[in-house]
Amino acid sequence: MIYVSLIVAFISSILLTPLVKRLAFKIGAVDAPNYRKVHSRIMPRLGGLAIYLSFLIGLVILRPESEYTLAIVLAATVIIITGILDDMYEISAKAKMLGQLVAAFIIVFFGGIQIEMINLPFGGMMDFGYLSIPLTILWIVGITNAINLIDGLDGLAAGVSTIALITIAIMAIIVPNPLVLALAALLACSTLGFLFFNFHPAKIFMGDTGALFLGFMIAVFSLLGFKNITVVSFIIPVIMLGVPISDTFFAIVRRVRNGQKWSDPDKSHLHHRLLDIGFSHRQTVLIIYGIAAMFGLFAIIFSMASIWGAILLVTVILVALELFVEIIGLAGKNYRPLIKLARIFNKTIN
Repeated sequence: MIYVSLIVAFISSILLTPLVKRLAFKIGAVDAPNYRKVHSRIMPRLGGLAIYLSFLIGLVILRPESEYTLAIVLAATVIIITGILDDMYEISAKAKMLGQLVAAFIIVFFGGIQIEMINLPFGGMMDFGYLSIPLTILWIVGITNAINLIDGLDGLAAGVSTIALITIAIMAIIVPNPLVLALAALLACSTLGFLFFNFHPAKIFMGDTGALFLGFMIAVFSLLGFKNITVVSFIIPVIMLGVPISDTFFAIVRRVRNGQKWSDPDKSHLHHRLLDIGFSHRQTVLIIYGIAAMFGLFAIIFSMASIWGAILLVTVILVALELFVEIIGLAGKNYRPLIKLARIFNKTIN
């Protein structure tokens, strides 16, 4: 039944996306070009609705027996409604945050999904107690918005999300966790069907409807798959989502250094910097797909490494990431602490 549901979700997404495109034009859910955007004509958004509906169709066929399913569907519906309203009316950031918080509360209080404790690598356990609820909500809202922030090029957020979902599915095989495997695979198939229309040159955007939905679902799936585990395993979803998390983190660093509010929009995200360097639209998207796939591979390797091997891997990833960020100017053109340190060290030894 799982294979039937995956095929149906994929085909449903391909069939529903053109219908959602017509609906977007009809209700005014369109994206007009401006100085921060790379497209030059009015584009329909709302594409996330096709992903959501395809996922639901697959879910109805699959019918997973789980206490979490109803809470996930209800919370996802709240996110979809929030996204639709934003795609139509461009609602305020506070209104969008309210929708995300309502969905997160449904997951925590109705679904009972939360980060409760972690086992420490050298013995002992850390119980989060009352902090488990705010930490869980912070994780859900943070990842939801991280995916939304990278939605700046044709097929970018959809492709990166698909790679993250495939990684989650592979991790769910290793753990194992049949529910997370089924849900992540189902959503990946729904998103792949949408990518036929969203990859450059895009015929439709996923809009906030899709970016918020995918970010939210990835956050929830990673919680389901990696809760109440070791510190080492707790880092897995952070590595797996390395592209959106690092892009968000360095965007905050960049804005603080420039004296801006951390939430102020700008045109210096990862995809903007790669475009500025000279890569084409399609090349930029494929490069970021490659980076996302590397992070996914690192997460899988990390899950099977010893404690010291895991520490070494994280160190290498952080140093490589910092160098990459400094070279492309992701945190600002004058932000080069590691490169400057290397030059000082080189002068000292010579």
